[in-house]
Amino acid sequence: MSNTVFCRKYQQELPALAFPPLPGEKGQQIQATVSQKAWQEWQALQTRLINEKHLNMLEPESRQYLMAQMERFLDNETTDQAEGYVPPSQA
Repeated sequence: MSNTVFCRKYQQELPALAFPPLPGEKGQQIQATVSQKAWQEWQALQTRLINEKHLNMLEPESRQYLMAQMERFLDNETTDQAEGYVPPSQA
């Protein structure tokens, strides 16, 4: 695998993920189309959503919700935000 990827979020060549972040075909697809930068930003948003919305990752509905939010985030669509969250640059 090359060390850069054309990132679907940022629409430019950026450093690639070292390994698939999820199992199976979905993980391989993400590795091939998402940069390290975009994935790290998604992980931060995912953590905020899990914590603030009190998601139980044992529930299929919670996992489906996060997968839908991930796709929206990576496609530059509007995603849910943790209520009351203020980005550090605006604090």
